[in-house]
Amino acid sequence: MMEARRRGLGRGLGALIPGAPEPPPQTPPEAENWAPIAAIVPNPFQPRAVFDDPGLDELSASIRDKGLLQPLVVRRAGEGRYQLIAGERRLRAAQRAGLDRVPIVIRDAGDSEALELALVENLQRENLNPVEEARAYQRLADEFGLAQEEIAQRVGKSRSAVTNSMRLLQLPPDILAQLVSGALSAGHARSLLALPSTHAQAAVARDVIARRLSVRDTETLVRARAQPAHDDVEQRAVEAELARALGTRVHLRHNKDGSGRIMIEYYSLDELDGLLTRLGARKSA
Repeated sequence: MMEARRRGLGRGLGALIPGAPEPPPQTPPEAENWAPIAAIVPNPFQPRAVFDDPGLDELSASIRDKGLLQPLVVRRAGEGRYQLIAGERRLRAAQRAGLDRVPIVIRDAGDSEALELALVENLQRENLNPVEEARAYQRLADEFGLAQEEIAQRVGKSRSAVTNSMRLLQLPPDILAQLVSGALSAGHARSLLALPSTHAQAAVARDVIARRLSVRDTETLVRARAQPAHDDVEQRAVEAELARALGTRVHLRHNKDGSGRIMIEYYSLDELDGLLTRLGARKSA
C-alpha cells in the first residue's frame, strides 16, 4: 500500500485527483528576474557585427511559440535600465517576436568583463566570423591592456590561436571583406600574409577565389609568388655590388637549375680595357 502510494505521488497531482491541472513547472533560479524589453540597451562591446536575418526569423518564431527559454545576461545601467552583456541575438529575436518582458540574469561586470563575456559567448556558439573575432581580441589588447597570453587564458584559446587571429588584421580591407563574406577562409587569409605587398595579396586572393583553391593549394601558390620577389631583391643587391666593384652596369640572369650568366656592360674599347684590368685578365700598363 505504501509502495502504491509512493508511485501515485510520483505521478503528480493528476494521478491523485483525476482531472486536476498539472502545476506549472518550477521557474529556474536564473529566470526569476524579469525586465521590460524596452529597458534593455544594446551591448556597446558586442564583438559581432553581422547577424543572420533568416536565422533571426526562425529564432523569433520559436520565441513567439515557446517563449524565451534562456535568460539574457545584463548589468545595471541606472534608473531601471539594463545594459546587455550576452544574448544580443536572443534580444533581437525577442524584439521581433513582440515580447514585452524577458528573463534576465544581472551581473556586476565592468567594461572589460562585459566585452570578455560577450566574446566568450559568441566564441562558444561559433557566431563570430574571423574578422570579428580578431577585432574583439584587438579591443581586449588596446582598450584593456591585456597581453595575448592573458586574452588566450580568458577565452579558453591557445596563445598561438589568438596571435594568428589578430595577424589577420594586417590584411587590406578588401581581403578582410572577402573573409567576412566567406569567399576566403581564415586559413586562406593567413597564407596571404606571407606575400610582400597588398597588391600581391589582392592578386593571389582573386586567383584563389576564381579557381576555388584549397588552403594547401593556396600555400603552394603563395610560395611560388613570394620566392621570386625575394630573389629579385637579392639579385638587385648583388648587381649593385658588382657595379660598384667594376664601375659599370651588371646584370644577372638565373636559370631554373641554379646556373646563370653575368652580363657586364661597356660603352667603349677603353672602358673594356679598364674592365679587363679590374678582372685581372690584363695587366695594367
